[in-house]
Formats: sequence, C-alpha cells, structure tokens
Amino acid sequence: MAKTALVAPLECKRHDPGPGHPEQPARVDAVRNALRQEGLMEKLLLLPSRTASNDELRLVHTTAYIELARYEIFSGARDLSTGDTAVCRDSFDAALIAAGSVLRAVDAVFTDEAQNAFCCVRPPGHHATPDRGMGFCLFNNVAIGARYAQRKYGCERVAIVDWDVHHGNGTQETFWSDGTVLFFSTHQYPWYPGTGAAHEMGEGKGKGLILNCPFPAGAGFTEIGGAFRDRLLPALHKFRPELILISAGFDCRRGDPLGRFTLSDEDFAELTRLMTEAAHRHANGRLVSVLEGGYNLEGLGKAVAAHVRALTESD
Repeated sequence: MAKTALVAPLECKRHDPGPGHPEQPARVDAVRNALRQEGLMEKLLLLPSRTASNDELRLVHTTAYIELARYEIFSGARDLSTGDTAVCRDSFDAALIAAGSVLRAVDAVFTDEAQNAFCCVRPPGHHATPDRGMGFCLFNNVAIGARYAQRKYGCERVAIVDWDVHHGNGTQETFWSDGTVLFFSTHQYPWYPGTGAAHEMGEGKGKGLILNCPFPAGAGFTEIGGAFRDRLLPALHKFRPELILISAGFDCRRGDPLGRFTLSDEDFAELTRLMTEAAHRHANGRLVSVLEGGYNLEGLGKAVAAHVRALTESD
C-alpha cells in the first residue's frame, strides 16, 4: 500500500473570505503546486474528499451553532456573528468538505489503506469551539476527526498535537475535561486568541492531558523541538495513543505575516519525524495531519512539502 495519503479537495477553494484576506483560496494551490514541483504527488495515495454529515458535525458542535452558521452563511452574511470568521455563500459547503476529508483520511489509516495522511483543507478548524466559529475557523476538523475515530473504530485514546503559531483554543475547550484525548500545543504567547498559558492543564478526567507550551515571539526549533522531546514524547509514552492527529499550522515558519516564530522547513521535517516515530511506537503508525494556518504562500508550500516528504519517509 502507499504509506502516505493526500486529500486536497479543490472544493475547499470555494470558501473565499474576500480580497486581501490571508486565509485565501490560493493556499490550496500553493500546497498542491509545491507537492507537484517536489515530485511528491506520484508517491502519494490520492484520496477522494467527502462531505461531513450533520451527525458527524454534532460529534463536536452543538446543533444550535451548526444551524446558526448554516443560516448566516446561506443568508449572505460576510462574517459569522460568533467571531472573526469571514465567509461567503459557499463557505458552509466548503467547511463540510474540509471536515469530511479529515474523516476520509481517518478511515484510510484505520483500514490499512494508508499508514499516514495529510489533509490540505480549509477553512481551518482549531479555533472553533463547540458553539462558536472564530479565528478564520467554522468547524473543528481535528476534533471531529478524533471523535469520529472513537465512535467508528473504538479508538480509546487520541493525541492531538498542535504546532500552529496560534493556540488551538477550540480543541482545548472541546477536550478540557474529557480524559480520552491528549492535547499538546506549542504557540506564541501572548498572541491571538489569548489562551494557552502553561497553567491551563484541563480538569476532571482531562486534568494533566492539556499540555500547553507557550513561547515568546522569536522562538524557534530550540524551544519548540525541546518541548516536543521533553514534554510531548514522555506524555505520549504514558498516554499510549491509538491515533495521532496533527493540527499542522505553518504560520510558525519564519517570514509568516501572522506569526513571529522562526521554524525552517527542515525543522518541520524533524518535528514530523518525531511524530511518525511516536505513531509507530504507540499507534501502529496511524497519523493524520490536518492543515491549519500558514499565510506566506511560498513559505507554506515549501513547509508542507518538507512535512509531507518526511511522512513518506517514515518506516
């Protein structure tokens, strides 16, 4: 079988926040073109996309929020009333395909169709809480993917690793007191959305399974790679996840207009290798990576190519 799958639906380009918006449709083209130019496309199993159902959205989101988002978008709103997410009339359908594509990738790694997968989807998701879209996000793609794996495949423990420069507040809120999902995040702090302090560690069954590693502007691989080795890997060894999901935001790359971290393309490759090794150790290799941020188009393409190449090279 092809080790690494790719789902990169062109339908996600239909979500258009408007001229000059950093979360632009051209991000999909930048990723696809870079993978093609690096000769990676022929190494990948290309998966078809699919649409997430309302039932699948409700694994994470409230019915009231789903219906509100649907009503506002189809009524022609330019922004969600719940937060800073610009939309167009096609945004709801694009978001359903983004979430559904992640579920298609989860299917692939659990049925041995692929060992790991990268999902080039948008709108992104990690800021979306159960009852609120915000931060460019409509539905929380990785959170829905985690719940789907638990429901469909009986996956008891899922780890979500978020290296986006912004804290994944929506993912943290979803699993704050859950106990079956470990959430680890490195992020710039203080920075949008203002959450992710080190003392935020979950509560109840989830206490100690929320691991936040905030760093100041200018941080790079010394800090972030150190957090992966010193905090994440021991936590994964203890938690023993059966699936690893990555909220792969590339706005922590040097030169991104919305972040002030300094990771290089090779740094992303090294973080990826750490995660594929952990997936082999604990999760039978099962790893699904989901695009979040990354707003310098050239840098986004190069960083994703380094990430995907490292996925294809995993043992």
